[in-house]
Amino acid sequence: MEFPFGDFSDLPISRFESMLKTNEIQFFDASEFEEIGQYYIDAANLSMAKKAIEVGLNQHPDATELILLLIEYHTLTSSYEEARNLVDNLIAVEPFNPYAFQHLAVIQSKCNEHQEAIESLKKGLTYVDNKYEFHSLLAMEYLYLDAFFMAKEYFIRCLEEEVTDNHALYNIIYCFESLKDADGAIAYMNEFLNRDPYNEVAWHQLGRQYLAKHMYEQAITAFDFAIICDDTFIGAYLELGKALEQLGRYNEAINHYEITLSIDDPTAFALLRIGECHLKLKNDELGIKFLKKAIHEDPLLDKSWLALCGHYMRNKSYAKVLHYIKKAVKIDSGHVMYWRLYAQSNKALGFFEEANLAYERLVNLGNYELQTWLDWAGVLLQLQDYSKGIETLQQGLEFHPENSSLNYMLAGFYMMQAKANEASFFLKNAYAINPNELDVLYETFPTSRATVLVKDTLSIS
Repeated sequence: MEFPFGDFSDLPISRFESMLKTNEIQFFDASEFEEIGQYYIDAANLSMAKKAIEVGLNQHPDATELILLLIEYHTLTSSYEEARNLVDNLIAVEPFNPYAFQHLAVIQSKCNEHQEAIESLKKGLTYVDNKYEFHSLLAMEYLYLDAFFMAKEYFIRCLEEEVTDNHALYNIIYCFESLKDADGAIAYMNEFLNRDPYNEVAWHQLGRQYLAKHMYEQAITAFDFAIICDDTFIGAYLELGKALEQLGRYNEAINHYEITLSIDDPTAFALLRIGECHLKLKNDELGIKFLKKAIHEDPLLDKSWLALCGHYMRNKSYAKVLHYIKKAVKIDSGHVMYWRLYAQSNKALGFFEEANLAYERLVNLGNYELQTWLDWAGVLLQLQDYSKGIETLQQGLEFHPENSSLNYMLAGFYMMQAKANEASFFLKNAYAINPNELDVLYETFPTSRATVLVKDTLSIS
């Protein structure tokens, strides 16, 4: 082994590897074996770690550090029984060793014994001076149990001991959000920022909480401070843009989204938001340009496809909707909203066979919304497929039994098949539910207005 900065051949790792190559037994003290074993564990070279620990224990059979390392090795290789036996023996010999309890807790956690792991960590906590790692592990165990209040308390302790621990900071916010306590999160973040006013992550997280509470001006202030702390903080620019959008300040939002494009490679999300802002400013050409860029950047981002097709749908450009939604469906054939747009655009263009297949696919994907059944029935009416229309509406009634429109439509379909008894039955149902929606029947089936069946059923003079 060659070392670029001089002769390091006496380093424990190089000496150990040299020993293995030459089969010459060399002596190392226990701390050196610990360093060697930990090095290989950190490098995920577990076979070499095992060799180092075994040789070390041959030379130092009672070295606690090496026993702990062997426990860690067995835990990493999922040999939990061997690891537990070793840790139990160690605790019997050294009942006040905090790291023995820490390793026991890790094993218990791996075996989904989270409450037991918590008890072990609390025991170890009483014997250790530096409590940060134990608090961190306790927080994670409570998180596994969805005990968010306790998890939050221990993550807060971690942050009190190590103010730069942004991992704990994110987890504290996650706990507050899981507890649906936005006010508590805001109060905590403001208090934390009094201690660490230049923490861009804290300002960013505070802004997100304000954003969730629709406190847009406060959110903007928080994101501004995050950017002051770190002017390359892309997340803060994006969130600031979202807050500005909510206030209708679209040009300012565009400026902040565009800054992210200059800091790093373009993100589909930023391109999407720029496109949406331009559309709201009636800059349709620019809006469409950026939405297409967003699709090109990340074809899997469904919001870009939906925004583009939604724009064309609002403008009744149904052929363009169909053109782009066909491409979207090819990318994700299980997306409900894609199929809804596919069905609607085909229906609007008079392609009823395609629309029929699309609505059927929608239902097969689990979309049972009322409008789906009504629109599908409308397509089947155009196809004059009355039997399928009746079957579809009957299925829709299973999900919306008290909906008058479905009942009126079903009565109309039975009338088209000259099935007077069935038509009368569903007409009565519909009228009993909502007599004011009788026009649904008349508008969908214009000839029904003058029929004797409707008059006799509803006793209309």
